[in-house]
Amino acid sequence: MSVIASAPANPAHPWIAADRASYGEVTALIADSILLRPAGWRWWIALGVSGLFVLATMVAIYVLFTEGIGVWGVNSTVVWGYAIASYVWWIAIGSGGTLISAMLLITRQRWRASVNRFAETMTIFAVSISGLFPILHLGRPQYFYWLAPYPNTMLLWPQWRSALVWDFWAIVSYLLFSLLFLYVGLLPDLATMRDRATTIYGQVFYGAFALGWRGSAHHWRCYETFQITLAALAVPLVVSVHSIVGLDFAASLMPGWQETIFPPYFVVGALFSGFASVAILTALVRWGLRLEAVITVHHFNAMAKILLLASVVMTCSYATEWFMAWYAGAPADRSLLAFLFTGSYAPLYWMQLSFNCLLPQALWFPAVRRSVLCVVLIAVGINIGMWLERILIIWNTLSHGYAVSLWRLFYPTLWDWILLFGPVGLFVFFFLCFVRLVPAVPMNELRKLCREEHVA
Repeated sequence: MSVIASAPANPAHPWIAADRASYGEVTALIADSILLRPAGWRWWIALGVSGLFVLATMVAIYVLFTEGIGVWGVNSTVVWGYAIASYVWWIAIGSGGTLISAMLLITRQRWRASVNRFAETMTIFAVSISGLFPILHLGRPQYFYWLAPYPNTMLLWPQWRSALVWDFWAIVSYLLFSLLFLYVGLLPDLATMRDRATTIYGQVFYGAFALGWRGSAHHWRCYETFQITLAALAVPLVVSVHSIVGLDFAASLMPGWQETIFPPYFVVGALFSGFASVAILTALVRWGLRLEAVITVHHFNAMAKILLLASVVMTCSYATEWFMAWYAGAPADRSLLAFLFTGSYAPLYWMQLSFNCLLPQALWFPAVRRSVLCVVLIAVGINIGMWLERILIIWNTLSHGYAVSLWRLFYPTLWDWILLFGPVGLFVFFFLCFVRLVPAVPMNELRKLCREEHVA
């Protein structure tokens, strides 16, 4: 075992728990877990379980495509059920990943080196999964390409006033940008893997994707300039993407949705759920790959502070919603506000407030922030709370609109539940494959961090 992997925590070096570590030890700690060490039983069990979820998802999609969206619990009033809520939730998680990585890079945060790679990877998988739900919800998914302006003999164009078209461009542009951002950051590490690979297949595979990287001064200058430029572009892009998701609701005429606070409120929500997901992934990667030396409790302490700040902002946003619904004086808005707290979905709403507003307040205590288990449990609660928020934004408004005769409730079916949990397994399946193919933590940035921490 390398020296750095077995090193005890050192308060003098908050981001690297080692007194001394050579660049070779840092590289071996990350690269050897892929090139030399077998996957291990924990990885295979996790892959098998997540594979069952993937299979269930495929079956649910097949049933949906053959039977139609009538297999879901949607009705003539609540026309959006789990599908659109899951879409908003997944794209929020995806938005959070790139936003976190880009903001930490721009602000030169040292601890970014240990978490940025899987935050960016989380974005790719989450955005890809989120793109499935609008297509599944179309009713005629075989015509999904009608959302894009493509050359055709009838000179037809998409309906630009449709939120589906906005979503199409938001997802496509964000996915392409996130892929580029992740790939550029991978180049030096792919070259390292190419040089350390012991098989011809590994050398060819990593060599093809390394694009001839040799680590010259010219390469590094171009790399750093391009990466910081992408990060500067990423922040407004992420804000615009999730603002579009907020506008999907705000541009409608339904009570509770016609609020100008929705776009910024959705962006903060993306940061909130994204950081919570990164905290969970960080703990899992740290445990699974035995990276306690390069992912320390100080990383969780830093993430916990951001989660606490986001929770306070979200609480203020909820209070603003309540105040404006009362202050505007519209009967439909006041009726909806009463329905939130006392209606059929009130228990879920109180649970949402507990997870998003009350539970994170425990992070005011340093002992809680420095406990990996506590931070992970709070992060799980936040993700549940944020999913409830997305669900209730849809359920409450659609089931309690203007006309009393149209007040109906949504009851999920078995296929709703499968398409709720199945994509989680799909995400885990993708992520497990990712950590066996490329370094989960950027080696080049860790070596730089060792020098800055005076460890190397």
